[in-house]
Amino acid sequence: MINESEFLENLKRLKSQNLFRTLTHRNGIDFCSNDYLGLTNNSKSIKAGMQAIEKFGTGSTGSRLLSGNKSIFEDFEEQIAVDKRSESALIFNSGYIANLSVISAFASLDYLMIFDKLNHASMYQGLGNAHLQRFNHLNYGQLEQILEKYKNYPKKFIASETVFGMDGDIAGLQRLSDLAHKYGAFLYLDEAHATGLYGKRGYGFSTNFNLDNDSVIIMGTFSKALASCGAYVACSKILKDYLIQVSKGFIYSTAISPFCVGVAQYNWRELPDFDDIRVEILKKSDYFRQELKKRETKFIGKNTNIVAITFGDTEEMLAVHERLLKKNIITSAIRRPTSPTPRIRLAFNATHSYEDINFLLDVL
Repeated sequence: MINESEFLENLKRLKSQNLFRTLTHRNGIDFCSNDYLGLTNNSKSIKAGMQAIEKFGTGSTGSRLLSGNKSIFEDFEEQIAVDKRSESALIFNSGYIANLSVISAFASLDYLMIFDKLNHASMYQGLGNAHLQRFNHLNYGQLEQILEKYKNYPKKFIASETVFGMDGDIAGLQRLSDLAHKYGAFLYLDEAHATGLYGKRGYGFSTNFNLDNDSVIIMGTFSKALASCGAYVACSKILKDYLIQVSKGFIYSTAISPFCVGVAQYNWRELPDFDDIRVEILKKSDYFRQELKKRETKFIGKNTNIVAITFGDTEEMLAVHERLLKKNIITSAIRRPTSPTPRIRLAFNATHSYEDINFLLDVL
């Protein structure tokens, strides 16, 4: 019989440290949703997904290397490559799987992995026993020191998010690109929170720069602004072929539903038409920050739709989180290990009104 005592002890420890998590379902004003463009219930998006179902069925029926590869996948990959100005693209089941797959592919080839300390957990998950060096968040002087120290290391790989989902700030892409080029390193950019909201026509911050297609790899998700699920990796043709051979998350996973691809592809095509909405979302985010400053409330993040209100301890943060819930305001209560400090994370999207924001401010 399984001894449950060790599980109970660990659960008890997590509760005592305010780290115990529960699944909840609530109705209210949602400030933690990643549905940035408000497309989850968009009738045209749903219709595009239904058309994909009618043509390809509800399920993909297998991994893409067996029965699961449909023309809709390949058409979408070609379109992503064009809009991301890369040679090729490959669709994965999620951003987590995409990050894990790419990072582990390079880690297994003995690359020196160089990470911004606040990179998403999925990147760290792919490291295995790789040689890892980390630089303090957005500290590119320290990054260059690491690169200089290891300049004779034959293979180097720099990884960073472009919009950091927990801090709401933006990476210095030109500096990262220059350093990668100077020291002969691959550059990996996670555009999960940037896809749909930033860059030329909404296709991510990387589209604002002339990046080296041979040595830059870009990941983005369909599960946030594109209101679907899945992810893409935009890269060279050689790297796409290599990932198909070695990525266990790709090889052994049943491909995502054609419905999800149909929705994501339709919304991707529509992104250039959302310029006004993108501007308005950032205006509302800036308004909220200005109001927090007036109230002398501590927060981090700038120039994005993500704002994190920071707290001295987890207990205080959870108390504010509960107070907001009692007023039907839904927020993200973030704590270790997701972030180094406790915070309430807010993500502003197309569905929020100024009345919603003012109500949030009043309750805070």
